[in-house]
Amino acid sequence: MDSLIRTQFHFPGQTSYYSGKVRDVYTIKDSLLVMVTTDRISAFDQVFPKGVPYKGQVLNAIAGHFLDLTRDILPNWKIAIPHPMVTVGYRCQPFPIEMIVRAHLTGSAWRAYKNGERTLCGIPLPEGMKEHQAFPTPILTPTTKAEAGFHDQNISREEIIAQGLVKEEDYVQLESYALALFERGRKYAAKKGLTLIDTKYEFGKLGDRIFLIDEIHTPDSSRYFYQERQLSKEFVREWLMENGFSGLPGQMMPPLTDAVLQNISNRYIELYRHLTGMAFVPITYDNALYENIEGCVCNMLARL
Repeated sequence: MDSLIRTQFHFPGQTSYYSGKVRDVYTIKDSLLVMVTTDRISAFDQVFPKGVPYKGQVLNAIAGHFLDLTRDILPNWKIAIPHPMVTVGYRCQPFPIEMIVRAHLTGSAWRAYKNGERTLCGIPLPEGMKEHQAFPTPILTPTTKAEAGFHDQNISREEIIAQGLVKEEDYVQLESYALALFERGRKYAAKKGLTLIDTKYEFGKLGDRIFLIDEIHTPDSSRYFYQERQLSKEFVREWLMENGFSGLPGQMMPPLTDAVLQNISNRYIELYRHLTGMAFVPITYDNALYENIEGCVCNMLARL
């Protein structure tokens, strides 16, 4: 075993199970979530058959790091990390949108702009912008949350409210939280010599309170530049496009060779080191890994 790409646990009190693009999510007694961050990697809404070594561990550690660093902005779903690839937290009712904050014209926004689009989620964009150019101030470009295998769709603030996806008072609060989180992340990254280009946030409600859920400021959900190098999943998308794949019908997904997978792993680990300032201590991929995860989670659940 050189990566963990799927799990099928049966935890005490488990009431449901869901496998996303990267995370396997177990609901416990309808009030808690056990989220196993696997080594799966996806791009253009396609999940690759091979996993990236240590990717799940890196994502889980970075998300946990920033969830702890942003609790003063708003509460979040995390209770504890019982294993390097697992977070246990509160089950919230998610809002059906993702809040994307962009400080630069990069990625899908740049590709749309290059193809002639001059409006992004209802926000007009000026002529003459260049790839990676910074906006005067960060902009919010929300999307819908599509089911696995389908594309998230850009949507404007006005459409979200008009369609009743989010109440206006809640949406105003989501905007405020998203911009505050991004500003915290951008300043933190800058101190580490990194540039946080853009990111996405997901929010939910627990009772009447808005919580930050899922991941935050990871290389899967964010784009980082370090000395003009991409330390995020965007360079994987660029590699795929260079090899003739952008998720369009009829296109064949190129195989991720061991060398490509190792390159992805190295970049994720490099970002972890830069962001946390700590050495990366890799887990051991052996026959005991699955049992270790199960034991750690069961011990944690017994204490909750």
